[in-house]
Amino acid sequence: MSPRRVLALLAAAELLAMAPWFSASAVAPTLVRVWRLAGTSAAWLTISVQLGFVVGAVTSAALTLADVWSARRLVAWAAALAGLATLGVAVAPGPGVGIPLRFATGAALAGVYPPGMKIAAGWFREARGWAIGIVVGALTIGSATPHLVRALVPAEHWRVVLEVAAASAAAGGLLVLRVPHDGPYVAPSSGFDWPAAPRILKDRAVALANCGYLGHMWELYAMWTWMAVFVAQSERVRAGAEAASSAAPALVTFVVVASGAVGCWLGGACADRWGRTLVTSAAMALSGCCALVVGALFGSPLALLVPLLVIWGVAIVADSAQFSAAVSELAPREYVGTALTLQTSLGFLLTCVTIYVLPAVAMRWGWRWSMAVLAPGPALGVVAMLALRGRPEAVRLAGGRR
Repeated sequence: MSPRRVLALLAAAELLAMAPWFSASAVAPTLVRVWRLAGTSAAWLTISVQLGFVVGAVTSAALTLADVWSARRLVAWAAALAGLATLGVAVAPGPGVGIPLRFATGAALAGVYPPGMKIAAGWFREARGWAIGIVVGALTIGSATPHLVRALVPAEHWRVVLEVAAASAAAGGLLVLRVPHDGPYVAPSSGFDWPAAPRILKDRAVALANCGYLGHMWELYAMWTWMAVFVAQSERVRAGAEAASSAAPALVTFVVVASGAVGCWLGGACADRWGRTLVTSAAMALSGCCALVVGALFGSPLALLVPLLVIWGVAIVADSAQFSAAVSELAPREYVGTALTLQTSLGFLLTCVTIYVLPAVAMRWGWRWSMAVLAPGPALGVVAMLALRGRPEAVRLAGGRR
């Protein structure tokens, strides 16, 4: 099987398997009512997934599960578990059961996301940034699909969204098994080395790459999590409660999040040609500007608001895969696995802060300018990546292109 055919198969599998991530967020307004959630409690529908992902990622790295079972089998089993946990959320009587199941979903998806990128890297040596960008793009579309399902079904049929996400995950797990092996260039996982963690965190070049990643993550998941609510509130201001409760916010959210797949493809292709520091800096500068100005179009017709949101959706994730690639190129070879696990864990822990803070800001000052709280992240990320660009270690990025 050719590498490009494998990449297409892997991308399809990852797209399907990632559907559970935002499945509960897509029906959050209904779950808030059914589970009687108060205040910012709805944030835990996604925060629990982020925390589960961190625990799953560290556990998987410490036990080198992608080597013990092979990355393909790990993805298959993890996708099945994510699907089962998502089905459990559909029948959960309340948050006491539902939130732990969302945590389990995140832990399971830690066996889908990083191993999927490992398989892509194992099949591509040249154009690796492009290949990983394709996989991340597929993951992005998969994360958006629950919003599309929500747009197609009445709000009272919210369980259908979760059931479709669960079935999608199971299908993705089966599909990845059609990949013949983990790739001719696959490297064994180095596992997680706790004593090496302080040394890695003190490495100046790796620290700058991690700061860029943290700036990116400060913005990304909070924007994805609360985009449907932002659009709904904008429609409420423009046309009243009926517009806010229509299918439009869910459909717009699907388009905005899924448009990130274009950004992933562009980011990967451009990084291989012009370097990771330049691409990540440009993407964060554009996405940060979108976060600052989107409030000016709050309450405007969707014909005006959606184009800006799509530009934001493309830019906000265009750099996503490049931070992992940068750390894999900058960290000592024997500690790459530890460095990547640290980066991922710190980034997803940080997302919990902004996912919680953003609706709290909106409750106090309104949704119009709430997204502006995300802008400082990419701004600091740009500073970090431009500082990295000026260091001698940066010549190692993307084959010598800074």
